[in-house]
Amino acid sequence: MRTRYTRGLGLACGLLLLAGGSLGWGACEPPGASVDSTSVYSYQTSENPNDTTKFYMGREIAEVAEHDTAALWLERPEREDIEFPNRIIEALDLRPTDVVADIGAGTGYFTFRISPHVPEGKVLAVDIQPEMLDQIRTRMEADHVANVELLLGTVENPNLPNDAVDLTLIVGSYHEFSHPHEMMQHIVAALQPGGRLVLVEYRGEDPTIPIDPVHKMTEAQARKEMAAHGLVWSQNKNFLPQQHFMIFEKPMR
Repeated sequence: MRTRYTRGLGLACGLLLLAGGSLGWGACEPPGASVDSTSVYSYQTSENPNDTTKFYMGREIAEVAEHDTAALWLERPEREDIEFPNRIIEALDLRPTDVVADIGAGTGYFTFRISPHVPEGKVLAVDIQPEMLDQIRTRMEADHVANVELLLGTVENPNLPNDAVDLTLIVGSYHEFSHPHEMMQHIVAALQPGGRLVLVEYRGEDPTIPIDPVHKMTEAQARKEMAAHGLVWSQNKNFLPQQHFMIFEKPMR
């Protein structure tokens, strides 16, 4: 059964998308979905009243895997050969003093790859599952890593400090945010002016990638959702075989 949250918060999606012209509800609503006019989300219910699918700006929100299943997926041996994590780190262009937020840090797969590159900065490892943060903490203690800070977030708030983050990295988890509107409000507030957001997501444009479509994103969809929060498109670095590496920036004040 695919159970979703049954409420959304915030302003109407159409108002959020005003940027040189209204896109209206049609751009945010899937066919046959019911929409609460005070919500940024819409819902589609099957014959089972307990099986409700949630949509944001026309995109179905994927479910979050439980920590035990997710840990196996995150640490699968073939990941290095498929997703090139070390090349992702290189492409971040990190500075030694950077404060980096790793949203959906999971087991610390990217957290511990980032931390040596920011010796005078730190990595804010954010996850909503305490069990994941426990795994990171265990490794921090074993490897004597001092520049990682653990943050337990919620589905609506990563609990990042405002105006404190140089780079936010979200690898393969943005599409699972149950409340992407609220999360992005807080993520943008945490970025310093000129700060960057990097989204790494499987390419929704490519049907040959053997991933469930709800766990992929198109560049157009990502750009639409980030623009709704005032982030400016920078570029998509096309060096990964199956994933987008999309960079957005927070405007200078």
